[in-house]
Amino acid sequence: MAIWLTKDSKVIVQGMTGSEGSKHTRRMLAAGTNVVGGVNPRKAGQSVDFDGTALPVFASVADAMKETGADVTVIFVPPQFTKGAVIEAIDAGIELAVVITEGVPVHDTAAFWAYNVAKGERTRIIGPNCPGIASPGASNAGIIPADITGSGRIGLVSKSGTLTYQMMYELRDIGFSTCVGIGGDPIIGTTHIDALAAFEADPDTDAIVMIGEIGGDAEERAAEFIKANVTKPVVGYIAGFTAPPGKTMGHAGAIISGSAGTADAKKAALEAVGVKVGKTPTETARLMREIMSAS
Repeated sequence: MAIWLTKDSKVIVQGMTGSEGSKHTRRMLAAGTNVVGGVNPRKAGQSVDFDGTALPVFASVADAMKETGADVTVIFVPPQFTKGAVIEAIDAGIELAVVITEGVPVHDTAAFWAYNVAKGERTRIIGPNCPGIASPGASNAGIIPADITGSGRIGLVSKSGTLTYQMMYELRDIGFSTCVGIGGDPIIGTTHIDALAAFEADPDTDAIVMIGEIGGDAEERAAEFIKANVTKPVVGYIAGFTAPPGKTMGHAGAIISGSAGTADAKKAALEAVGVKVGKTPTETARLMREIMSAS
């Protein structure tokens, strides 16, 4: 069992014929993902060989869905074309769109997010500027390394790509149901709260790791949601305990102002609702290990 991405998911890649798209399509196939085609209007009708697997190229997401039954798209297109690619996926009614591209203008993200809401939110958007989603042993949509952990009963949601990978590795002997990298931009499609709700409802997820970072109030809002809605144990980590105020750190959304958005403030909000928060990723993994060994 997993959330949003399973062994039955049929994946297409918008931008499959580009350098990043082709590289990661090959990696997804090697991980066992059921990639069924790609989208590039200029190369429609062609096929691309990936180590003996020939994948067709379609003119549009709608065409790809009609021909293959695809229900997931992974988007590897340049920032200036990302809004159009996401809107195309929304119009086609695909269930899940994973937007890997970084450097997408916040105005464009706001526009396609609002467009999706106006269309009834038929499409779940993960990202942009994210590593994607992986259900170990089942499917991998994005750029998350496929060989650093196995399947298990921990759910992981993270703003940071590299910390996603580290946490997967730290707890590799226990394993994960699904790992979701939601991205660190100021506006993103899927939030901590969305993932927490899905993991809470997933019968094969026993505990949850939530990784946040300085800036904004997403983690504080997640704490309120956990208090009201989550019964499973949650362990947290906040990146940026030593970050200087007023300085952007890595992600566009990771900037603190005064006392708002600091790691200490987020840690306090989470601990107030019973979430154990580690000061380092390794300590966070140890806290989760203690929970899983006691269950």
